[in-house]
Amino acid sequence: MQIDCDIHPGTPDTAALFPYLPEHWRDMSAMRGIADLHSTNYPDMTPLAARADWRPPKGRPGTDAAAVATQCLEPFGSDIGILNPLFPVQSFYSDDLAQAYASALNDLTRGEFLDRDPRFRASIVVSLENIEMAVAEIERCAPDRRFVQVMVLAGTARPLGRRNHWPIYEACVRHDLALAIHAGQEFRNAPTALGWPSYYLEDYVAHAQSFQYQLTSLFCEGVFNRYPTLKVVLLESGWTWVPALLWRIAKYWGGLRFEVPWTDRSPEEVVRDQLRFSLTPVDGPDTDQLRRVIDHLGSDRLILFSTDYPHSQFEGADPFPSTFDPALRSIISGDAPLATYARLGGAP
Repeated sequence: MQIDCDIHPGTPDTAALFPYLPEHWRDMSAMRGIADLHSTNYPDMTPLAARADWRPPKGRPGTDAAAVATQCLEPFGSDIGILNPLFPVQSFYSDDLAQAYASALNDLTRGEFLDRDPRFRASIVVSLENIEMAVAEIERCAPDRRFVQVMVLAGTARPLGRRNHWPIYEACVRHDLALAIHAGQEFRNAPTALGWPSYYLEDYVAHAQSFQYQLTSLFCEGVFNRYPTLKVVLLESGWTWVPALLWRIAKYWGGLRFEVPWTDRSPEEVVRDQLRFSLTPVDGPDTDQLRRVIDHLGSDRLILFSTDYPHSQFEGADPFPSTFDPALRSIISGDAPLATYARLGGAP
C-alpha cells in the first residue's frame, strides 16, 4: 500500500464555500467584498505554487476530486491520499469569522472530495484565534473517521508548546487524530526572527526555522510528556536539518535540564517515538550523503511519502531520491504512514 500524506486540494474562491457557510456569514462576506483569500504563503502565480503540468488553463489546480485523483493518486500509484487544504482561513482575526470559514472549508473537503472518491482522507483545518472554537470544530468533525489529523500552520502567533494550545492536543489524543503542522504562517508575526523579509525566497526558506522552533517548543514545554501517544507530523518542513537540531537541543538539555524537569526522555527518543516528517521537499543532494541522514535520524520510519501536490518540489513521476532502496521506499510509502495515522487502520 502507498499513502500520499501531503496533497493540497484547491479552493477556487470564497464563493465555493458559500454552500457550507451560514446565511449570516455569506451575507457578511458579500457585504465586505471577501471574494477570495490570497495568501503570500503560496502566491498563485509563483512557480513553486504548482508544477506546470498540474496547472489548469484557468483557475487554481486541484479544485475537483477527479483532477486530483488523475494527476496525483494514479500516476504515483497511491492507494490513499491525505488532503491538507491551504485556503488561508487562518488569516482572519475575528474569532467567529475564522471559525465559520474553517468549518466551511472542512465541509467543502468532505462534500467535494471525501464523498466523491473513497481513496481520500483529510485534515481537520482549525484556526488558533480561538482555542475553544478550534476544539469544538475537532469534536464536530471527529466522528467522520475519514479525517485523520488536525492541521495548523507552522508560523503561529505563539509557540505551539504553550499551554493554551493543549486542549487541541487533548482532543487529538481523545479521537486518535495526529497533529499536522504545515509550512505557512498566520501573519501574526514576521516570518523570520529578524523581521519582515523583502522576497518570497527569504520567506519560504525561513519556514524551516519555524518548524525547528516549534519542535523545540513542543519538547521544552512538555507536550510530548503530557501526551505520549500524540503523533506530530511536520509537513513540507524538510527533514535534513533534524539531526543537527537534535544534537543542539540534546547538548544544552544536558546542562539546562533543571529548567524543564518534566522532559524525562532525550530529544532523539521523543522524535523517534512521536515526530514524523513528509518526504518532500528533499533539501539535500541525491547522493549517499542523503541516505546517511536517515542513519543519523536513528530510524527509517520517520519519513512519510508525500508528493506535495500541486507544489513544484520535483520533476517527473518519482519524488524519491535515487539512493533510497526499495525496502526503504516501502517503509516510507506504507509502513510508516500506517503506524502514524491510527485512523487508517480501520474502515472509514
